[in-house]
Amino acid sequence: MIDAAGDVVAAATTSLSLETPQPGWTEQHPDRWWEACLASTRRVLERQSASRIGAVGISGQMHSSVFLDRAGAVIRPALLWSDGRTTAECREITRRAGGEERLREWVSNPALEGFTLPKVLWLRQHEPAAFGRLVTVLLPKDFVRFRLTGTLAAEPSDASGTLMFDPARRRWSRDIMQAVDLPMSLLPDVGESSAVLGQVTPEAAAASGLVAGTPVVGGGADNACGAAGVGAIASGDAVVSWGTSGTVLAPTAEPRVDPGLRVHTFCHVAPGMWYLMGVVLSAGGAFAWYRDHLARVGREGEGTGEDERLTEEAAGVPAGAAGVTFLPYLQGERTPHRDAAIRGAFLGLSLAHTRAHLTRAVLEGVAFALRDSLAILQAQGLSPAALVATGGGARSPFIRQLLTDVFGVPVTTVNREEGPAYGAALLAAVGAGAFADLGVAVSRTLRRAPLQHPDARAHAEYERLYARFQASYPASRPP
Repeated sequence: MIDAAGDVVAAATTSLSLETPQPGWTEQHPDRWWEACLASTRRVLERQSASRIGAVGISGQMHSSVFLDRAGAVIRPALLWSDGRTTAECREITRRAGGEERLREWVSNPALEGFTLPKVLWLRQHEPAAFGRLVTVLLPKDFVRFRLTGTLAAEPSDASGTLMFDPARRRWSRDIMQAVDLPMSLLPDVGESSAVLGQVTPEAAAASGLVAGTPVVGGGADNACGAAGVGAIASGDAVVSWGTSGTVLAPTAEPRVDPGLRVHTFCHVAPGMWYLMGVVLSAGGAFAWYRDHLARVGREGEGTGEDERLTEEAAGVPAGAAGVTFLPYLQGERTPHRDAAIRGAFLGLSLAHTRAHLTRAVLEGVAFALRDSLAILQAQGLSPAALVATGGGARSPFIRQLLTDVFGVPVTTVNREEGPAYGAALLAAVGAGAFADLGVAVSRTLRRAPLQHPDARAHAEYERLYARFQASYPASRPP
């Protein structure tokens, strides 16, 4: 919750669990999202009367599929952005479209397992009874809006990640839907990110504590709202996000498309803007996996925080982790490899290595993977003078210095840490009339910290180590 000046009045978080029915599969039930949103909303409203809420903004994970029947009920758990089961469907889409050149023209992106359209085809192929009930496909945050308002709607930033939307023309792609033999009726109407697309219903008001009739704006995809939440809405800006996944994102005033389709082209939540983005599927997620299953800090870390203790240990190890390289491809990879089959690995282990070496290798591996994305954006002419760091990893001074040393580009942060939620709140504030537009909202609410500059000697060493990381990629391929 933010006030009219953009200051955070209250915040709440409700945890969710992840289901992995098979290796490479990830699912969540949309009803759990709704229940968690209700719980967090009720806690936030303990700080302020609901009658004073001018509007609600929404953000959520991209790509994940919500399948609804005619009554608006969820048919099955959603296949998430990190789900890799749809390789055959991606090949089918590319074949039906007539090749990647046609996909570049129609939807500005390649067919990747994480996107929504392959999940719809998977449902048709593998669960025909469920597909027979399918009437509407929604994205996660649009499902929450549906539960709040009863309105089926989408907006461009999130729709861009479905492979069913044409980002360049900012509309659903009839061409791709016809190519894969799906009806346009599956897709909701599209409105703008700061436009009011529904009002809270009496039923949702009773469940959430909000007032019936409260406006709900379009909102945006997590990465687009995250960029807005740190003020990256104009050409020349750039963001590096170290959350569960990792991204490097650069806004652009025209829809550019990487010739190799290694990075994504999506619509921004800022009007008339797009962005290019590279995606690392396992960033903070790789570190969390390592912490929970290998590092085993246990009682040693109590009172200091496991993440902090591990990072402190890593800081005591020289760059390069004494020859250990970590490949963070635990769920396959998007940028630059576009390969759901590759897997993570530690390379170069010996009896001389300790937990601190492995931790340093994990952190460096994620930074190198993010460097892959930045290099592609720079090749497209998007060479930022600095990057705004956001996400959980950005809170660590050591990780911020690691990023700037690996990238050779200064890194900064902003005075807000709420990420996509803050961007969604700014969109709500624009929709409620508190700010004239998103640019005004950003200029009045966000301040950047002093730049953290790369160490010249460390960057030179990381150039060598980055080459070692790139050369290790073949080890991630399954036999």
